[in-house]
Amino acid sequence: MRYVDEIIELVEKKNPAEPEFHQAVKEVLNSLRPVIEANEEVYRREALLERLVEPDRQIKFRVPWVDDKGQVQVNTGYRVQFNNSIGPYKGGLRLHPSVNLGIIKFLGFEQIFKNSLTGLPIGGGKGGSDFDPKGKSDREVMAFCKSFMTELYKYIGADVDVPAGDIGTGAREIGYMFGQYKKITGLYEGVLTGKGLSYGGSLARKEATGYGLLYLTEEMLKCNGKDLAGKTVCISGSGNVAIYAAEKASQLGAKVVTVSDSTGWVYDPEGIDLGLLKEVKEVKRARLTEYARARSSAEYHEGRGVWTVKCDIALPCATQNELHLEDAKALVSNGCIAVAEGANMPTTLEATEYLQKNGVLFAPGKAANAGGVATSALEMSQNSERLSWTFEEVDTKLKNIMVNIFHNLDAAAKKYGHEGDYVVGANIAGFEKVAEAMLAQGVC
Repeated sequence: MRYVDEIIELVEKKNPAEPEFHQAVKEVLNSLRPVIEANEEVYRREALLERLVEPDRQIKFRVPWVDDKGQVQVNTGYRVQFNNSIGPYKGGLRLHPSVNLGIIKFLGFEQIFKNSLTGLPIGGGKGGSDFDPKGKSDREVMAFCKSFMTELYKYIGADVDVPAGDIGTGAREIGYMFGQYKKITGLYEGVLTGKGLSYGGSLARKEATGYGLLYLTEEMLKCNGKDLAGKTVCISGSGNVAIYAAEKASQLGAKVVTVSDSTGWVYDPEGIDLGLLKEVKEVKRARLTEYARARSSAEYHEGRGVWTVKCDIALPCATQNELHLEDAKALVSNGCIAVAEGANMPTTLEATEYLQKNGVLFAPGKAANAGGVATSALEMSQNSERLSWTFEEVDTKLKNIMVNIFHNLDAAAKKYGHEGDYVVGANIAGFEKVAEAMLAQGVC
């Protein structure tokens, strides 16, 4: 049995009932076969893959808090510190009812390679809780966040592990967590990113993942003889990534016609009204039905269906495994030329394979959505130097990072005989740096 197959079998045996983690490991390791088989003797002797798929540590803890009725609630908190061979653990905190250990491990594993691709010295980690901030008062969110950080603080630090935001964790939640960390430790340091501008946050952080997605997509199209301007774009999601992906796509001359949330989706043939979308989602924290009510050109549809709309470019920006095989078939039949992942692993393996086999340019999330963590690392740099860069400075650095990511993954794909396969290219480009560091540091 080949080394890769042994490790996939080992992961499934040791981590039962964690399908998302299994999926992430299969996707990465299968695409790494060319480089692993070229170095199999060394990697086997050093048990490199065994060490790569086993987190440094998995932390699970109780989070008790009191709601507005005086009732004590109990949630579960997680932090998986996966690999710090190239820098401190870095990855977001997801607050969503779907969160469990398997999802956090899948996200943390992906984060290793995503962070490596940025070219910045940050390792891979992820965390969160099954707490749902939707429908909670500010006081309830604060009560949860302070309880969460009362346990998490023991395991993090500016040079150890630097969490950030993710689904359900925005500036409000980061602020409450930072306040508790500071109170308990007495330290004012860059231990969290995505902070408010008044206490160490970075300009352009809010926009970074969405903007970065478009910078990489634009470069991918350009290097394949295509232009983003004038194209029709379908986007799923309506959170931070989706909103700012839509904004940058519009700035670059494309027309965005869809967004979605957990209950339905909107099709607006005249182009999504960004001002209205921000008001509905960022100010009111309301459903997209409000967008449709306020916009005569918009059609609201319950359930799934974003990918049935005819478009040139699809940007899944909602959550994992949202774009299925039937969606990929619909996109291909409608003439879609490119798919770039704004969310983490939003496309199933079967859908990814179908898109690639049918000539659709495909940029995986670990490359395409790396702008968020890249700008988080830039926030860490500003905190370390006690500096604050302008929006333009951060945005320029972000664009350079995303363009470089594309060229690095493109080069890696070509080097190993998989030209145009950006999944293989991204995984190899991210893996090689981590593997080199692990081997250099010995068994630890």
